[in-house]
Amino acid sequence: MERLTATFEAWQVWRAGTREVIDAVVAPAHRGPSRELAGALAEWAGPHYWLDEARSQLMLVRPAPGERSERRWLVPLLLLALTVGCTLAAGAALAGAWAPRFGVGVEGTIAAVFAFGFDLANGGWRQLGAGWAFAIPMLTFLGVHELGHLRAARRHAIDTTLPYFLPIPPTLSPIGTLGAFLRLRSPVLDRRQLLDVGAAGPLAGFVVALVLLGWGYTISVPSTIAPEIHGAFITFAGRPVDLGDSLLTLGLRRLFFGNAQAVYLSLPAFAGWVGAFLTGLNLLPLSQLDGGHVLYGMLGRRQAAVGLVTVAVLLWLGHYWWTWYAWVVMSLLVGGGGWTHPAVLAPTRPVPPARRWIGWACIVVFALTFVPVPFRL
Repeated sequence: MERLTATFEAWQVWRAGTREVIDAVVAPAHRGPSRELAGALAEWAGPHYWLDEARSQLMLVRPAPGERSERRWLVPLLLLALTVGCTLAAGAALAGAWAPRFGVGVEGTIAAVFAFGFDLANGGWRQLGAGWAFAIPMLTFLGVHELGHLRAARRHAIDTTLPYFLPIPPTLSPIGTLGAFLRLRSPVLDRRQLLDVGAAGPLAGFVVALVLLGWGYTISVPSTIAPEIHGAFITFAGRPVDLGDSLLTLGLRRLFFGNAQAVYLSLPAFAGWVGAFLTGLNLLPLSQLDGGHVLYGMLGRRQAAVGLVTVAVLLWLGHYWWTWYAWVVMSLLVGGGGWTHPAVLAPTRPVPPARRWIGWACIVVFALTFVPVPFRL
């Protein structure tokens, strides 16, 4: 510590949750950095980064003395196991190898969920192997997305939980999952950290979705089973499901299949479609969604105006796909009742120009992956 502070003009040490932070002004002779400062930084037990292009302001973060970051494994692993089962079941239903029971009304739906669990426990799990071609790509997308967040958080010494995967029975969804999330256990210091962590997941997952779509379209086939179906479709438990298009999926479908009226997606292609769809959902610029993190990092408090416009657009789109109403409600609940992003500890500190390309990349990915009307049953 003394070796570091010898290179500073001024500094302050403060605690943010489980982290110790040093905010320093580097002495002119040590900007660059000097050999002395470079050696001291190499011994620092945590990340550091410069706050300006002149390299006069430096931030250093490390675990606070006496703090130990303990990760609990039981619940994340249990949720992962349930998600594996649900995505395998969804894949088996998509492949036509297994037919889930559907209920009518609230009581019937709950009964169908319990029936699904009972069937699995009584040997029904043997039929789920046919779903691997959907489950493995789907879980790979989710895992890479969350590992992107986790790696960026570790790079900034932000304490996090392990990823929590969210299963949903295939009696309720043809996907078998509601996605995944991880919880931050130490505060985000500034907008640069927020931008880096918020963008890392969608950008990493987008690459996986692109690969899955490219692979999946090569084994998909043009097919018309009903005159009202136009574009990409799947069959779930024997029923056709017409899928909406984003700019990305529309462009790739035209590239692979020209002007074919309808294309029956392979299981990997559907996993890629879902991955692109979830990427667009996560990048909506609302509250605590990844898009809210990114836009607050880019714009600060001005994110609130964009968030309000986004809510209005989603409510309008709800006339065409009613689930947008539920998504607005859920997004607002996650954000504590509002569409605005909560402030970071140092909200006036801007993102350096050299890092702003990350935010622009997310905006482009959102434009490519957003699906106005995802499903047409």
